[in-house]
Amino acid sequence: QFEYIRKSVLAFNLPSVELINYEADDLIATYADKILKEGAKVTIVSSDKDLMQLYKKNVRIFDPMKNKFISEEDIQNKFGVDSSKVIDVQALAGDNVPGVPGIGVKTAAELINKYGNLEKLLKSAHEIKQNKRRETLIENKDKALISKELVTLKHDAPVDRNLSEFRLKEIDIDKLYKFLREMEFNRLLSSA
Repeated sequence: QFEYIRKSVLAFNLPSVELINYEADDLIATYADKILKEGAKVTIVSSDKDLMQLYKKNVRIFDPMKNKFISEEDIQNKFGVDSSKVIDVQALAGDNVPGVPGIGVKTAAELINKYGNLEKLLKSAHEIKQNKRRETLIENKDKALISKELVTLKHDAPVDRNLSEFRLKEIDIDKLYKFLREMEFNRLLSSA
């Protein structure tokens, strides 16, 4: 499907960016940092919850599935922490990574809110009163740390595109309609 994704992005007059050995999230994180350093604002259009770790001043996220901009409150509702601690909760809960067995998002959020971050929690794990939770955290310390590394987006991908390419540009209607006809998106064409 990659060929069609590339074509669709170009049809909407957006840059198509790829880099071998890097995930799209890492490229987004890297470019977001570069854009912020230039003093501009960033809008990320994605429903991917992993990108919520990028949410901060001058970085907003539009969720096209919900047709709304994500707020700090949305992140708090999803992860139980603010955006700066999303990584720690994901590392503990094990969302697509090993995590710590038996610890879900709710417990992870409770622990991170109490201890501040994953490293402080693991350092203080011996103080936890619940025997099973304490033992599980101590036994799975390495898993938790590896998980944090895995969920943390890379901000240093060797990207080389000029930042001006990421500005919204006028859409070439003929080019877009040609693509929509080629893909047989007839409902979109009839509503245009």
